[in-house]
This record gives sequence, C-alpha cells and structure tokens, in this order.
Amino acid sequence: MTPLMLMVVAGAGIALLLFLVLKYKFQPFVALMLVSIIVALVAGVKPADLVATIEGGMGKTLGHIAIIIALGAMIGRIIELSGGAEALAKTLINRFGNKRTPLALTVAGFMVGIPVFFEVGVIILMPLAYGVARAARKPLLIFALPMCAALLAVHAFLPPHPGAVAAASQLGADLGRVLMLGIPIVAVLCMIGYFVAGRMTRKTYPMTDDIRAEVYGPHVTNEDLEAWARNDYSAVREASETRTMGVEERASSLASKLPPAPAPGFGLIIALILLPIVLILMGTLATTMLPATSTLRAVLTVLGAPLVALLIDTLLCAWLLGSRRGWSRTQVSDVIGSALPGVAMVILIAGAGGVFGKVLVDTGIGAVVSEALRNTGLPVLALGFLLTLLLRAVQGSTTVALVTTAGILSPLIATLDLSANHLALLCLAMGGGGLAMSHINDAGYWMFTKLAGLNVADGLRTWTVLVTLLGTLGFVITLLLWPFV
Repeated sequence: MTPLMLMVVAGAGIALLLFLVLKYKFQPFVALMLVSIIVALVAGVKPADLVATIEGGMGKTLGHIAIIIALGAMIGRIIELSGGAEALAKTLINRFGNKRTPLALTVAGFMVGIPVFFEVGVIILMPLAYGVARAARKPLLIFALPMCAALLAVHAFLPPHPGAVAAASQLGADLGRVLMLGIPIVAVLCMIGYFVAGRMTRKTYPMTDDIRAEVYGPHVTNEDLEAWARNDYSAVREASETRTMGVEERASSLASKLPPAPAPGFGLIIALILLPIVLILMGTLATTMLPATSTLRAVLTVLGAPLVALLIDTLLCAWLLGSRRGWSRTQVSDVIGSALPGVAMVILIAGAGGVFGKVLVDTGIGAVVSEALRNTGLPVLALGFLLTLLLRAVQGSTTVALVTTAGILSPLIATLDLSANHLALLCLAMGGGGLAMSHINDAGYWMFTKLAGLNVADGLRTWTVLVTLLGTLGFVITLLLWPFV
C-alpha cells in the first residue's frame, strides 16, 4: 500500500474512532479495539497475524501500567475512606487562616489530587468548599474554582494517573523524571490558577437554585451573593442552616460499615502521599549518580521502581490507616478491592490505546505519519501538545487523548534519539493538552459546573477558560525548559 493510502487509512481510522465515541456514544475501549482491528485489516495485516498484533499491543502496554494504576487507585481509596483527604484539607484551611482559605483549598487540591482521581477529589473536597463559603458568606466559586483546577492539573500531568502513565509507557519515558520535572511545573500552574481564579471571581456568577439552597439555605438569593462579594452584609438576609452537601452522597455504603475512628493526622497523610514519590525519585537519581556496581544503587533501583514504591505505600496505608485504626482484615481487603472497579475500564482503555499504537507500527502507518509530522517543521513538543489538545477538545477524555497521541507519536519519537529528560518533558507537554479544553463533551466539566451551581455559559467562561490557560502555560513551561535539561 502506498504512503498516501496509509495516511488516508490512518486519518479515516481516527475519524471513525471519534465518530463512534461522539455520535453513537461507544464506550472508548470498544471503539478503540474495533477501529484498531479495522485499520489493521485494511492496511494489510494478515488475518492470521491479527490476534498476535492485538495481544502484543495490549500485553506490552498493560504489563507496564496496569499495576501502577491499580495500586495508585488503592492508595487513594484507603486515604479517601479513612477520612485522610478531608482531614488534610481541614488542617490546611485552619493553618492558612480565613483570609487565605482559597489558597488553602488550592494546596489541598494539589495534594489530594496526587493519590486520588479527579472525580473522587471533587467529591471529597467540594463539601469543604460548601462549608467554607457558607461560613465566610462568600460566593462558592471563589473557593471551588482554583481548588478543582488544581485537582484536574494533577490528574492530567502526573503519575500515577492513567493518562500520564500510559503516555510515558508508550513513549518510553521514565516516570521518575516525569515526576521530578512535573511536580514543580504543576505546583506553579496551581499557584497561577489560584491568582487567575481570584481575578475571574471578582465578578459574581449566578448559581442554580438547587445548589444555592444546598450551600446557603433556601432564603439566600443571587442578589445576596452579589452583596456578599461586595462585602455589603447589611443587604444580606439571614440564611437558614442547611446540610453541607446534598448533591452527591459523600459516604458510600462501604464507608458507613467501617468502625468509627479519629481522623488520621495531617503529617501521616502527607508522609503517605509523598513516600512513593520520594522512592521513585531516589531510584531515578541513583541510576544517574551512583556507579553501576554500587549496592546502594541496586537497592534504590528496586525500591524506586514505580510498582514497588506504590506497593510499599499501599501496604503502609492498609496498616496505618486501616488495621491500626480498628479495621478488620476483611474490611481492609474490601476497601482495597473497592478501588478496582472504578479503574478497570480506565486500564482497558489505556491498553486499547496500546493496541492502536501497535497497529500503527506493524502496518507501516506509524512510519508514514512520523515522516509527515517531521515535514511539518513543528517541534515535537508542539506536535504532542497540539495533537492531545485537538483530541481532548473533540472527544473529551484526557486519558483517551493522551494514549491516542502517544500511539501516533511513538514511531516519530523512535527516530529522534531524545534524552530521558526530553521524553519526560514531552509527556508533560502532552499533559498540558490533556488539561486544556474541558468543555461540554467532558464529564469533568459537567461535574464541576453541576456542583458549583453554574450554567453552561458561565462554566465555559470560567472553568474552560481557566484550565485551557493553565494547560497552555504548562506547554510553554516545557518549551522553555527544553534547552536546559
């Protein structure tokens, strides 16, 4: 098949994928698998070799990322159900003080976002934002916008979140270097998000009646919120006491069966969040700074392997947050097991992305696309960012956008001889594309706007603009760092 026909097949395959997901609401895993099979057969893979190609792509991808994603989800689940995430956020609010509560919640979003997925983090932290907004008599968006933007930034950029892990796996990037470069970048983006959100929320946006009543009481109006934003409390009617959170049920049936216990300490939760990060970074540094014959290097290399570091942290979380606080062995097992259903489909989607990438390589499409991308003259960082941004904007899922882009770029990357640091920066630039353009086809957009009480137009003016700005700035930072790493 000619290079032109291979390009047509590749373009038609991606168009079919988007058509199935957007028009017919196919589950992304099913759509990716179906498109991979069709593209493979049309591009010339022999029927007898088809199964081997699919199994090879799935096995290679899942062999690297499935354990990491599953263990990361287990850690987040234990921290969530033990009350650790909520305790961390409350401690930060108390330490930062009333005047800097939005900043405290932004920091909480950054920290909580490392072990837990975006959706879970929103459910954990939004009740705190509700309570603070009611107590401070301020519009909810002041607190919720920077906090949730921080949660999404961590989700898009950093392991052990599935998109970042899958992209690093397909491109051959070291997760330790992704963390080493990514944590300070995301921290900077969270601070920028805090200041930009502060400017955005100087304007008061009307809230939907149901959320306004849940947060402030049935007697508070949008005119009251505008008066609160002006600190004109004389114009505010008295609000009745209401529940902090009624839109989403905060405690699952599993959590209600756990024995009552005091909330975990702030220092313990921070230590458990940081432990796998520190181990992974130490393992990465050991391979570059210690001689190959060093015993210490061998030990740190094992402890710093992402799956080993996360396994150690999972066991410590199970003991320190579970068994030591009165959970039975069965309850600990149930809590750990409850993390898996939520990430099973994510793992399969990442694996299907690996299948699609394998098909592109085995059919020769990858080499043709690689050459076409090279001829555009765009830097590889820009290609990664723009492709991920486009796919994110069109189909909504950060994870699907990252794994699909990684599959498209991997043949090009294989020809460029990039350093380990440059591969890590490329993953982070793609993370910027995965953060941006959260709008009406993204479940995260609807979750935020629903819980923040925003209408569609105001959600686009605030949430979509903020995360797109932060994603673009993340790409710019990687571009600036590129010559110096």
